[in-house]
Amino acid sequence: MESDLYCTCTTSPTANIKLIHTLTSRPTSSLPTPPLPLYIARKRASHHRQPPQIVHIHNTTMSLHMLHRLLRPSLLPRLSGNAPVVRCQPSIAPLRQPPSAPAAFLPASRAHKCTLIQVLRQGRISQSARKLRSPALANRPEMKGVCLKVGTTKPKKPNSGERKIARVRLSSGKVVTAYIPGEGHNVQQHSVVMVRGGRAQDCPGVKYHLVRGALDLGGVGNRITSRSKYGTKKPKAA
Repeated sequence: MESDLYCTCTTSPTANIKLIHTLTSRPTSSLPTPPLPLYIARKRASHHRQPPQIVHIHNTTMSLHMLHRLLRPSLLPRLSGNAPVVRCQPSIAPLRQPPSAPAAFLPASRAHKCTLIQVLRQGRISQSARKLRSPALANRPEMKGVCLKVGTTKPKKPNSGERKIARVRLSSGKVVTAYIPGEGHNVQQHSVVMVRGGRAQDCPGVKYHLVRGALDLGGVGNRITSRSKYGTKKPKAA
């Protein structure tokens, strides 16, 4: 039986025709196919490669290799070699992507942080330290000092007038210029005062204020509003 399958062609044309008819008339499953070398099988597969099959699903055209990724194997249609186009309606949701969620809002603290690529390329850039508005206080809210000189200065343009200032030696040994707020004062040389931070907006170089109503500096008399800022006690009811 197997000898006629692997026999070579004879010189007789009639014998060759009978052999071909015998081979083609048998069912395909009963024909044992001889193994082919690997390089021949690859070469034949490359020459007889068929174009990709096109499938229409919900008015969407895509190739079969993309459909394999999106559908379950149980829902895939069985395509034959003679039917290049298949129309099917699988029982799944349409292949339209749902509307994407809105982009998450990034807080301001994360908006300027560098990414990994930026770190690898140029490294992290250290931020400069914040400039202190009152450097002589050394991160303290208030300091005690002794007045060395009391005087006045003129504000910068367009303001005009006379601003009361005092030169004060702090307990740390530093000498600063402080502004005396309010109308009138009783500060003189050798007076012990309390100095807080805060500059005078129209006086260059004046970065400190004297605290009214503390130590030797008295409060502003006859002050009605903002009495706590000027050390004025509450007036007695008449």
